[in-house]
Amino acid sequence: MKVRGERECQDCGTRWRYYETGSIACPDCGSVHSVGIDEHTEHTDAPATLDLTPVRSRLDADSTREIADAAAERCREYTRKRGFIDAGELRSLDPTFVAAVELQHVGAHLSRELRSSDPAERYFYELLGGADDGDRPAVEEVPSALRVPYGLAMAAAVDSYQRDVRTYLDADPEPTARQLSGRIRDHRKRVEALDGDVNPADANRLVHAARDLGSYITGDESAFVRAENWLAGIEDDSV
Repeated sequence: MKVRGERECQDCGTRWRYYETGSIACPDCGSVHSVGIDEHTEHTDAPATLDLTPVRSRLDADSTREIADAAAERCREYTRKRGFIDAGELRSLDPTFVAAVELQHVGAHLSRELRSSDPAERYFYELLGGADDGDRPAVEEVPSALRVPYGLAMAAAVDSYQRDVRTYLDADPEPTARQLSGRIRDHRKRVEALDGDVNPADANRLVHAARDLGSYITGDESAFVRAENWLAGIEDDSV
């Protein structure tokens, strides 16, 4: 959406940046009577921090199902606030967002399981330990029991990013980037059509391709070749 990022309180005169607070309420006096004093600018992100400390503090008291459910909900709250256009600038598909989406899907899956396997639980707890810093277990560690939620998570992260990429390209058309984005979309739809049941390495390649798409759009010309190489890896694996 387009917003006026610079705001002024009509009650006390304080000026602030909506991009930093995500609110039209004055940070000094709390008044909601404020006006935008600059031009409308595309902005989809909101101030949000992923903090999984409260969930990790329950490790000795609660079951895996309860912890998985709490982790999924906390990540869901975080990802709902996130976007990738900040004051008109396209941002990258950052590791913390991808980790949060993965933990959301893996946590939701384990919270529904009456009994989960030891490899699945180990993977979940490793992911829980570092997701808020953008740390995820290596793709080679994804256990077979989590293949589906992993694939769906990677597709969901790419879908969220591509929505903002499309918005950005609508305002700043770039035919080569749009073509590359279309190829990424086709692979993402394939993952969704298979309900996430794809080689985790291919799902991971899709995320890298989307990230390099963003880098290409924002000026890194070599990122186009990297994105194509990630997609080629998926296509070669599908033969």
